[in-house]
Amino acid sequence: MKILGNGMKRVKNFILPKRESVESVDNYLKRYRREAYQSHCDLLVIREGCVDALIAYWLKKRARKRLNVIVVKKDATYQGVSTCLAVVIMQCIYYISVLLVIFAQNGQTDDGGMCMAKESCAETQQEAPTNNLYKAADNKYITLIEEALAAYKPCESSNCSCHLDVLKTDLRPFRSGITQDMIEQARSYGTKYQIIGHRLFRQRDCMFPARCSGVEHFIRPNLPKLPDMELIINCRDWPQISRHWNAPREPLPVLSFSKTNDYLDIMYPTWGFWEGGPAISLYPTGLGRWDQHRVSVRKAAKVWPWEKKLDQAFFRGSRTSDERDPLVLLSRMRPELVDAQYTKNQAWRSPKDTLHAEPAQEVRLEDHCQYKYLFNFRGVAASFRFKHLFLCKSLVFHVGQEWQEFFYDSLKPWVHYVPVPVGINEWELEQLIQFFREHDQLAQEIANRGYEHIWKHLRMEDVECYWKRLLRRYGKLVKYEVKRDEELVEIF
Repeated sequence: MKILGNGMKRVKNFILPKRESVESVDNYLKRYRREAYQSHCDLLVIREGCVDALIAYWLKKRARKRLNVIVVKKDATYQGVSTCLAVVIMQCIYYISVLLVIFAQNGQTDDGGMCMAKESCAETQQEAPTNNLYKAADNKYITLIEEALAAYKPCESSNCSCHLDVLKTDLRPFRSGITQDMIEQARSYGTKYQIIGHRLFRQRDCMFPARCSGVEHFIRPNLPKLPDMELIINCRDWPQISRHWNAPREPLPVLSFSKTNDYLDIMYPTWGFWEGGPAISLYPTGLGRWDQHRVSVRKAAKVWPWEKKLDQAFFRGSRTSDERDPLVLLSRMRPELVDAQYTKNQAWRSPKDTLHAEPAQEVRLEDHCQYKYLFNFRGVAASFRFKHLFLCKSLVFHVGQEWQEFFYDSLKPWVHYVPVPVGINEWELEQLIQFFREHDQLAQEIANRGYEHIWKHLRMEDVECYWKRLLRRYGKLVKYEVKRDEELVEIF
């Protein structure tokens, strides 16, 4: 049964009764917190305005499981707790500023924008609280951008050398060499390959055939110049060799497309540059063919130059983690500011899996270019979406810095994209987006730098170049004579 529109559904919820005006907050909580605290609900509804936002905030913090809290206003609309609290804070700032105005002695304003006398306060007393609120944030973001630009040295190379520091770092743990025993220990972590006599062999069973095919596409042109070697290539989403948990006595040479700093895997350019990748209704065999997407998305970007783009943040994707929830909730509260909705994935069973709303339709990569601000979130590991967003010449907001691919390190926060911390709430997201709406030239400059970097330094030639450097440097580390494994089948 729908309760508040916008696709919100009344699933299992707990509705707090209205607090009597003469009743203290403490007594109110004593009466109802046991029921609210112990209730196994998905949605908590506060039947009152922002005066009781602190009650909602307390209940959200004390809930035993993740709880979505909605505060209903008198006009039957609703808003999240973070926005509600922000309103209360703004009201307090407003009343304090009014008191300062009343006791002011002259008609000047101070550096913070506060009016100092009654005679000329009519306009300033309403603007001052908001101006003060944004001024600190504006200064912070501008400083971060200026510092990042001062430290940034553009990569002028026309080959993949912009990314080679990552390769050096990944191979450093193996500088003493790769032994046959290390390969045998690593075998269970991925798919085994052999290169012998410039021919490629692979174990018979490949967990993800399209992924193996994409990997083999990049290995094949290098075979004539490669020495004999064995490789363990992980085609799963998750890296395998932890630095901490159940770590081997010596690092094991496993190649993975993505990792965090907690893993020792050697990164390779993902199979998804050629084939495979996330399979959705719009791309049933996976995104694939980076070379083709570069052309089609760039063409769409020309149809939507900066001045024609919608002044709105945009996201479409499945709910692979709750890190995406604040943006989706902000979209429901401020649809004119953000269009962020969840789509189905293979695990979808009910609207609960899309945060109590019907799943949205998927959107083509080219259609993302209509929007000025595009959000990227990690998926199970690093997001395949990330590189495509830059081609729209839109400002990319990248949430979380933990997950990496081989090219991420060459992209610099505040230079090529806007870094967004994991755990940011709706209020903070709103302020961040609003800052760039009010600083349009800054936003466009970052968007253009991001586009130029990806267009010049993540070409298909750069991907192939990185594979070549990786295989050759890896081959030099192999310290044993590779013998044919009869369990493997010849691929090329």
